[in-house]
Amino acid sequence: MTDKALVHVIDDDEAVRQSLAFLLTTAGFDVQTYESAPRFLEEAAKIKEGCVITDVRMPGMTGIELLRRIRELKLPLPVIVITGHGDVPLAVEAMKMGAIDFLEKPFEEELLLTSVRSALNALEKDHKRELERAEIERRLAALSHRERDVLEGLVAGQANKQIAFQLGISPRTIEIYRANLMTKMQAASLSELVRMAIIAGVLGQQSASEDPREQG
Repeated sequence: MTDKALVHVIDDDEAVRQSLAFLLTTAGFDVQTYESAPRFLEEAAKIKEGCVITDVRMPGMTGIELLRRIRELKLPLPVIVITGHGDVPLAVEAMKMGAIDFLEKPFEEELLLTSVRSALNALEKDHKRELERAEIERRLAALSHRERDVLEGLVAGQANKQIAFQLGISPRTIEIYRANLMTKMQAASLSELVRMAIIAGVLGQQSASEDPREQG
Protein backbone atom coordinates (compact mmCIF):
# COMPACT_ATOMS: atom_id res chain seq x y z
CA MET A 1 0.00 0.00 0.00
CA THR A 2 2.93 2.37 -0.60
CA ASP A 3 2.88 2.53 -4.39
CA LYS A 4 2.83 6.12 -5.54
CA ALA A 5 0.08 5.28 -8.08
CA LEU A 6 -2.18 3.77 -5.44
CA VAL A 7 -5.59 5.43 -5.29
CA HIS A 8 -7.48 5.24 -1.99
CA VAL A 9 -11.26 5.25 -2.51
CA ILE A 10 -13.38 6.07 0.54
CA ASP A 11 -17.16 5.78 0.31
CA ASP A 12 -19.82 4.22 2.52
CA ASP A 13 -21.75 3.01 -0.57
CA GLU A 14 -20.36 -0.37 -1.62
CA ALA A 15 -21.72 -0.04 -5.16
CA VAL A 16 -19.90 3.28 -5.60
CA ARG A 17 -16.67 1.81 -4.22
CA GLN A 18 -16.83 -1.12 -6.60
CA SER A 19 -17.68 1.09 -9.55
CA LEU A 20 -14.81 3.50 -8.89
CA ALA A 21 -12.40 0.64 -8.22
CA PHE A 22 -13.32 -0.99 -11.54
CA LEU A 23 -12.94 2.28 -13.45
CA LEU A 24 -9.57 3.08 -11.92
CA THR A 25 -8.20 -0.44 -12.20
CA THR A 26 -9.21 -0.58 -15.86
CA ALA A 27 -7.31 2.70 -16.37
CA GLY A 28 -4.16 1.13 -14.92
CA PHE A 29 -4.23 2.37 -11.32
CA ASP A 30 -3.80 0.29 -8.21
CA VAL A 31 -6.78 0.80 -5.91
CA GLN A 32 -7.55 0.28 -2.24
CA THR A 33 -11.11 0.81 -1.02
CA TYR A 34 -12.43 1.73 2.44
CA GLU A 35 -16.00 1.74 3.70
CA SER A 36 -15.42 4.70 6.01
CA ALA A 37 -13.01 7.51 6.83
CA PRO A 38 -12.07 5.95 10.23
CA ARG A 39 -11.20 2.70 8.45
CA PHE A 40 -8.90 4.62 6.11
CA LEU A 41 -7.26 6.44 9.02
CA GLU A 42 -6.46 3.10 10.65
CA GLU A 43 -4.13 2.45 7.71
CA ALA A 44 -2.96 6.05 7.25
CA ALA A 45 0.35 5.67 9.08
CA LYS A 46 1.43 3.02 6.54
CA ILE A 47 0.56 5.17 3.52
CA LYS A 48 3.44 7.19 2.10
CA GLU A 49 2.22 8.12 -1.38
CA GLY A 50 -0.85 8.07 -3.61
CA CYS A 51 -4.06 10.05 -3.68
CA VAL A 52 -7.47 9.91 -2.01
CA ILE A 53 -10.96 9.98 -3.50
CA THR A 54 -13.61 10.49 -0.86
CA ASP A 55 -17.32 11.20 -0.71
CA VAL A 56 -18.06 14.37 1.22
CA ARG A 57 -21.20 13.00 2.94
CA MET A 58 -20.54 9.87 4.99
CA PRO A 59 -21.83 8.66 8.36
CA GLY A 60 -19.46 8.70 11.31
CA MET A 61 -16.89 11.01 9.76
CA THR A 62 -17.55 13.26 6.79
CA GLY A 63 -15.15 14.00 3.97
CA ILE A 64 -14.56 17.44 5.47
CA GLU A 65 -13.57 15.93 8.81
CA LEU A 66 -11.32 13.47 7.00
CA LEU A 67 -9.57 16.32 5.21
CA ARG A 68 -8.97 17.99 8.55
CA ARG A 69 -7.42 14.80 9.95
CA ILE A 70 -5.25 14.32 6.87
CA ARG A 71 -3.95 17.86 7.27
CA GLU A 72 -3.34 17.38 11.01
CA LEU A 73 -1.43 14.16 10.31
CA LYS A 74 0.52 15.92 7.53
CA LEU A 75 -0.11 13.07 5.12
CA PRO A 76 1.33 13.81 1.66
CA LEU A 77 -1.89 12.75 -0.06
CA PRO A 78 -3.78 14.92 -2.56
CA VAL A 79 -7.52 14.57 -1.98
CA ILE A 80 -10.30 14.59 -4.57
CA VAL A 81 -13.76 15.09 -3.09
CA ILE A 82 -16.98 13.75 -4.62
CA THR A 83 -20.06 15.80 -3.87
CA GLY A 84 -23.76 15.41 -4.53
CA HIS A 85 -25.89 17.89 -6.41
CA GLY A 86 -26.31 21.07 -4.42
CA ASP A 87 -23.25 20.47 -2.24
CA VAL A 88 -21.23 23.34 -3.67
CA PRO A 89 -20.80 25.02 -0.23
CA LEU A 90 -19.35 21.77 1.09
CA ALA A 91 -17.11 21.50 -1.96
CA VAL A 92 -15.79 25.01 -1.37
CA GLU A 93 -15.15 24.17 2.27
CA ALA A 94 -13.32 21.04 1.17
CA MET A 95 -11.06 23.11 -1.10
CA LYS A 96 -10.31 25.43 1.83
CA MET A 97 -9.37 22.36 3.87
CA GLY A 98 -6.85 21.28 1.23
CA ALA A 99 -8.75 19.23 -1.36
CA ILE A 100 -7.18 19.69 -4.79
CA ASP A 101 -10.39 19.06 -6.74
CA PHE A 102 -14.06 18.25 -6.35
CA LEU A 103 -16.41 16.44 -8.70
CA GLU A 104 -20.19 16.74 -8.65
CA LYS A 105 -22.28 13.61 -9.14
CA PRO A 106 -22.95 12.44 -11.71
CA PHE A 107 -19.55 13.06 -13.29
CA GLU A 108 -17.96 11.81 -16.49
CA GLU A 109 -15.52 8.96 -16.01
CA GLU A 110 -12.77 10.70 -17.96
CA LEU A 111 -13.11 13.75 -15.73
CA LEU A 112 -12.33 11.63 -12.69
CA LEU A 113 -9.40 9.91 -14.41
CA THR A 114 -7.97 13.26 -15.50
CA SER A 115 -8.23 14.55 -11.94
CA VAL A 116 -6.47 11.46 -10.55
CA ARG A 117 -3.68 11.68 -13.12
CA SER A 118 -3.21 15.35 -12.33
CA ALA A 119 -3.04 14.63 -8.60
CA LEU A 120 -0.49 11.86 -8.99
CA ASN A 121 1.64 13.86 -11.45
CA ALA A 122 1.75 16.79 -9.02
CA LEU A 123 2.68 14.39 -6.23
CA GLU A 124 5.50 12.90 -8.31
CA LYS A 125 6.87 16.37 -9.06
CA ASP A 126 6.74 17.25 -5.37
CA HIS A 127 8.54 14.01 -4.55
CA LYS A 128 11.29 14.74 -7.09
CA ARG A 129 11.72 18.25 -5.70
CA GLU A 130 12.07 16.85 -2.18
CA LEU A 131 14.69 14.32 -3.36
CA GLU A 132 16.58 17.10 -5.14
CA ARG A 133 16.46 19.32 -2.06
CA ALA A 134 17.70 16.48 0.16
CA GLU A 135 20.62 15.80 -2.19
CA ILE A 136 21.56 19.49 -2.31
CA GLU A 137 21.43 19.70 1.48
CA ARG A 138 23.70 16.64 1.68
CA ARG A 139 26.25 18.39 -0.55
CA LEU A 140 25.96 21.60 1.46
CA ALA A 141 26.75 19.70 4.63
CA ALA A 142 30.09 18.64 3.12
CA LEU A 143 31.22 22.24 2.65
CA SER A 144 33.74 23.77 5.02
CA HIS A 145 32.82 26.91 6.96
CA ARG A 146 34.81 29.10 4.56
CA GLU A 147 33.32 27.42 1.49
CA ARG A 148 29.87 28.10 2.91
CA ASP A 149 30.82 31.75 3.43
CA VAL A 150 31.94 32.02 -0.19
CA LEU A 151 28.75 30.34 -1.37
CA GLU A 152 26.61 32.83 0.54
CA GLY A 153 28.57 35.69 -0.99
CA LEU A 154 28.08 34.32 -4.50
CA VAL A 155 24.35 33.85 -3.94
CA ALA A 156 24.21 37.47 -2.74
CA GLY A 157 25.64 38.51 -6.12
CA GLN A 158 29.05 39.52 -4.82
CA ALA A 159 32.22 39.40 -6.90
CA ASN A 160 35.30 37.51 -5.72
CA LYS A 161 36.98 40.76 -4.59
CA GLN A 162 33.95 41.74 -2.52
CA ILE A 163 33.83 38.34 -0.82
CA ALA A 164 37.59 38.48 -0.20
CA PHE A 165 37.29 41.91 1.43
CA GLN A 166 34.34 40.74 3.50
CA LEU A 167 36.18 37.66 4.77
CA GLY A 168 39.59 39.32 5.12
CA ILE A 169 41.40 36.94 2.76
CA SER A 170 42.90 37.26 -0.71
CA PRO A 171 40.91 37.06 -3.97
CA ARG A 172 43.16 34.17 -5.03
CA THR A 173 42.12 32.21 -1.93
CA ILE A 174 38.48 32.95 -2.74
CA GLU A 175 39.03 31.46 -6.21
CA ILE A 176 40.33 28.27 -4.61
CA TYR A 177 37.37 28.06 -2.22
CA ARG A 178 35.01 28.78 -5.10
CA ALA A 179 36.50 25.98 -7.23
CA ASN A 180 36.28 23.57 -4.30
CA LEU A 181 32.65 24.34 -3.53
CA MET A 182 31.71 24.07 -7.23
CA THR A 183 33.23 20.59 -7.20
CA LYS A 184 31.58 19.54 -3.94
CA MET A 185 28.19 20.90 -5.05
CA GLN A 186 28.62 19.24 -8.48
CA ALA A 187 27.68 22.53 -10.15
CA ALA A 188 28.68 22.97 -13.78
CA SER A 189 28.14 26.73 -13.70
CA LEU A 190 27.60 29.61 -11.32
CA SER A 191 23.93 29.80 -12.32
CA GLU A 192 23.46 26.13 -11.42
CA LEU A 193 25.18 26.72 -8.08
CA VAL A 194 22.90 29.67 -7.32
CA ARG A 195 19.82 27.65 -8.33
CA MET A 196 20.79 24.83 -5.95
CA ALA A 197 21.48 27.28 -3.14
CA ILE A 198 18.08 28.90 -3.59
CA ILE A 199 16.34 25.49 -3.54
CA ALA A 200 18.09 24.73 -0.26
CA GLY A 201 17.19 28.13 1.18
CA VAL A 202 20.69 29.60 1.14
CA LEU A 203 19.99 33.27 0.53
CA GLY A 204 23.10 35.37 0.97
CA GLN A 205 21.39 38.70 1.45
CA GLN A 206 24.00 40.63 3.45
CA SER A 207 26.32 42.93 1.58
CA ALA A 208 29.95 43.31 2.64
CA SER A 209 29.21 46.59 4.37
CA GLU A 210 26.46 44.98 6.43
CA ASP A 211 28.39 41.94 7.59
CA PRO A 212 29.25 42.12 11.29
CA ARG A 213 32.49 40.19 10.70
CA GLU A 214 33.98 43.34 9.20
CA GLN A 215 33.68 45.18 12.49
CA GLY A 216 36.80 45.45 14.62
